[in-house]
This record gives sequence, C-alpha cells and structure tokens, in this order.
Amino acid sequence: MARRRSGAPRGGRRGRPLTLGGLVAVLLVLAAVYATERFHLVPPGTLDSILGEEKTQRQRPIPRPVPDASIDYAAVAAQLDRIRVEEERRRGYVRDEWPHWLTIDSKCLNTREQVLIRDSAKPAKLSANGCSVLSGVWNDPYTGETFTEPKQVDIDHRVPLEETYASGGYDWPREKRAAYANDLSDPLTLVTVSAAANRAKGSKGPEDWLPPREEYICAYVAGWIAVKARWELTMDERERVTVGNILSDCRRTAVGNRPAR
Repeated sequence: MARRRSGAPRGGRRGRPLTLGGLVAVLLVLAAVYATERFHLVPPGTLDSILGEEKTQRQRPIPRPVPDASIDYAAVAAQLDRIRVEEERRRGYVRDEWPHWLTIDSKCLNTREQVLIRDSAKPAKLSANGCSVLSGVWNDPYTGETFTEPKQVDIDHRVPLEETYASGGYDWPREKRAAYANDLSDPLTLVTVSAAANRAKGSKGPEDWLPPREEYICAYVAGWIAVKARWELTMDERERVTVGNILSDCRRTAVGNRPAR
C-alpha cells in the first residue's frame, strides 16, 4: 500500500483561490455600490457595511463629551421629557419614499445646494447658471475638518431618514416626509459634514455612533433631541437611556467647569 505523502491534505477540499475574473466581478460590484451611494441612490454607509467597517466602528471606543456651557440644558431636558418611548419599526423603510434634494423656494437650486450655500463659511461660488455650487468653505462640526469642494461633503440628516421612519415617520404621508427630508426652516435638521463621517454614521443613532470630535458631542445630542421633539418622533429604550446619560454628563461637566463669579 502506498504511503500518504507528508503534508498532503486530509479530508475536505481547500478553498479555491479567487480567479482574476472573480476579482474583477467583486470590484465591479463594489464600484457600482460606491457610485449609487455617491448619487444618494442607496443609504450612506452601504459600502462601509459591506466591507465590514460598520463592525469596526462599533468596536472603537465611544468618544467622551467635552463640556459645552453654551447649551440651555434645562430647555433640552424639557424637550427630552416630551418624547415618547416606543419600540422602533424599521421594517418597510424605502428611501425613495422620502423625496429629498428637491428644488424648493428656488428657481433651480435644490435642497443640497441651498444647504451648501447656507453652511459655507465664505460666500459660495456658483456655476454660471446659478444652479449649483462650485466651491466654498465648509467646517465639518463632526470631525473639525475643513473642505472647499462640494464633492468632499455630504448633507447629513442629523436624525437619519431611516431612523425618522422607525421613530414614527412610517405613518407620515409623502408630503410630510418630503418636508422633513428637505427641511430648511431649522439648521439643526440638515448639516454639512464630511462624506466620510456621513458614511460612518449611516442610519445609526447616538447609541451606536457619535461624532469623533468630542467638542461637538453635547451639541450633537442636544440637536438630536431638538429635532425629534420638533417632529414629534419617538425614541426606543436604549436610545432614550443613552441620550439621557450623555445629556446629564454634559450638563454636569458644564456646570462644574463654569468659572467662579
């Protein structure tokens, strides 16, 4: 009987190496996802989720808030007290049912372009026809970075569309969904941030994602509460406990760091 050669595989078949054609197919799929995400055809964070970045984000240490004495914590706490605690309902969410980047109160500037103009630290430069933004200066409150090209930034719904749907928006008519998705009446709803930060956030709430810039965490959570209260949205138990604890921490440290009179 012939002896088995040393090192020969025993039982089962080893995984086959990826062929060149298979690699090309994978790259084409990832490129397609990237393109559709950039044109807002799929939710931000889709590509990162596929590549496993979402799991990596959850494993990173949660940033700690830095005291912010400019916030009216009593008013924010009163808003939080008015928000009902209910289970989320994410099943049935369809992004296309939330019309966004519409042309509202403008001849040709859509909501994204109008927010870019509003948030630019210097007067934004427009195209010859005045219908698109070519350049500006945008200071991302989430990361502290500064950008000058529109393609480098996204317009973030502070409370993401999917989160809004899950928190009561599932029962809204299409007109109200469009009003929320294009809300220019309150600067807290829509904010210009880096594309990378927006993708990292995706549809997550403060219980799963906070801005990496610690100086903005208190303002971010206060704004989150204000938007939910204004639109009469709900919170689930985990979200309510998280934002409540962060708010208390911000309030306590802000009071403790006030200079003595």
